Amino acid sequence: MFDTILIANRGEIACRVIETAQAMGVRCVAVFSDVDAGSKHVQMANEAVHIGGAAPKDSYLRGDVIVEAALDRGAQAIHPGYGFLSENPEFVELIQAAGLVFIGPDADAIRAMGLKDAAKVVMEKAGVPVVPGYHGADQTKLPARAEEIGYPVLIKAVAGGGGKGMRLVEEPADFEDALKSAQSEALTAFGNDTVLIEKYVSKPRHIEVQVFGDGKRAVHLFERDCSLQRRHQKVIEEAPAPGMTQEMRDEMGGAAVRAAAAIGYKGAGTVEFIVDASEGLRSDRFYFMEMNTRLQVEHPVTEAITGVDLVEWQLRVAAGEALPKEQGQLALNGHAFEARLYAEDVPAGFLPSTGTLQHLQFPATARADSGVRAGDAISPFYDPMIAKVITFGPTRAVALARLRKALSQTEVAGTVTNLAFLGALASHKEFVAGDVDTGLIARDIDDLTAPIVPEPQHAVAAAMAVAGVERNQPEAGFTLWEPLARTITLSRNGEEFEVVMRAEGPDRQRWAVAGADIFAERVAGQWQIDGQVAPQVHLGTDTVTVFDAYGITYRIVDPLDRAAAAQGNGNIIEAPMPGLVKAVFARAGENVVKGDRLAVLEAMKMEHALLAERDGVVADVLVIEGEQIEAGAALVKLKEEG
Repeated sequence: MFDTILIANRGEIACRVIETAQAMGVRCVAVFSDVDAGSKHVQMANEAVHIGGAAPKDSYLRGDVIVEAALDRGAQAIHPGYGFLSENPEFVELIQAAGLVFIGPDADAIRAMGLKDAAKVVMEKAGVPVVPGYHGADQTKLPARAEEIGYPVLIKAVAGGGGKGMRLVEEPADFEDALKSAQSEALTAFGNDTVLIEKYVSKPRHIEVQVFGDGKRAVHLFERDCSLQRRHQKVIEEAPAPGMTQEMRDEMGGAAVRAAAAIGYKGAGTVEFIVDASEGLRSDRFYFMEMNTRLQVEHPVTEAITGVDLVEWQLRVAAGEALPKEQGQLALNGHAFEARLYAEDVPAGFLPSTGTLQHLQFPATARADSGVRAGDAISPFYDPMIAKVITFGPTRAVALARLRKALSQTEVAGTVTNLAFLGALASHKEFVAGDVDTGLIARDIDDLTAPIVPEPQHAVAAAMAVAGVERNQPEAGFTLWEPLARTITLSRNGEEFEVVMRAEGPDRQRWAVAGADIFAERVAGQWQIDGQVAPQVHLGTDTVTVFDAYGITYRIVDPLDRAAAAQGNGNIIEAPMPGLVKAVFARAGENVVKGDRLAVLEAMKMEHALLAERDGVVADVLVIEGEQIEAGAALVKLKEEG
């Protein structure tokens, strides 16, 4: 076994690798960028090395600097985590040329699976079913082959991922425009505008199989269902797949093992399949989609149902050991779910968010894999994941009930999150029944993203915290000669309102808010609001968060300072978050109509189009392409109306 390894990553996955490696007695060297100097993975590691600036290209994508750090600190191997350089064959070769071990597959295996079109050819030869389509090199044949396959079809970038370079085409007349759009996006995102086309599956389920090889043989560790997606990105995953028959499990598992064997695979990998569930799960209706030659984000659900520590297996196989278990020794037990908790504004279109995590707490009943702690900042430079919340149970129903409870008990303050959205998904009727497909979220997006409407009791709990009632502060005290009245002004979603307290004794108050009369009293040392135990609350500098209904945050309004800036009338288009100005379409003097794209902002690995809020004329363009800007920065100004 290795004495020391370097983890070429950050955040949650770096912490995950460090946890297992240190438990095995292996020293861990972390690497960090300028903004990650005080991060959790740096704190957990035995030592850490600074490798560059905040942007990934200046740090976590600098393979030469990472290898130099590993050599300098005496590491024998490098673990890539996921993302960044984890599927970069040139990085693997750089590591091996330095006499180090890459904890993962060899460069040839990564290359074989790196391009979707080439991978499909390999899979066809290995007897793995693939979706009907065209993945040849001659791009001029695409329109004719689309006609042969039959509409609807999917156009997909061969070097793609995360939904970039992907377009659904339902009619022949739309094909050329969609093709040009997909190729342009693919070229920008991946530096490769080659695409393939596939038959579109009407009720698709995304089911993937965890495989593991030692270069000589491979096994599968059963399947995961990753069908709950938005923008082609996974939200909640589970293992095993609901409704899976043993016959289909055997067929899919066998196909995945053949895929791994075809490229002499070594390490952890995932073979992803698209399943046509229009007639239920059938063993003749699954097709190879792609292979991820690394550890997946959702690997914890597989660990839960198999009892296998996949990171431990990675280290052991990379160190030269044979596979720890044969196929017959692997058994499926129980059910597990993973929910991805992100800093993002769901009602605003899943807009990634930043901010400092003033408070962060997970229930002890669930596994929470996280790369951040209370006090850490969500940076605009990286993926805004806060944590993965994982639950396990003997049955799907029990595991899902535990997930709902864990989400309801998760506490986050300091940034907006998708916690309520995850809770809505976990309670969705079709999902609860196991009737899932990749279109579920899009179909019910309005219900799933409906903002939570606070109850008067929530405002009272917030006001009590501001008044210091629960902390017995003197200013919240009680006078014997007259009732004490106090007014707290709060704001939510831009609307101010007052919460008024009249003390009836040291342990009793009447609160008035939005026409409701709320009674609060302390019973056996614990405050109750209208007979219910008061929820936990976090009091920040200018906000207060009530940990009920997945977290409800109010802004504390200072009555002496209400000189807020006048609300915009659509004249100024501002950046909703820090980011890079990827493109500017607006030109001074040009006419625009409501909904026109004025600029594109790139932040947190995603592109966000900024649109005109009204018809008008561009007065000024205040940014240039390539400029790094802060949240709230003015980008485009329209001429005043009238």
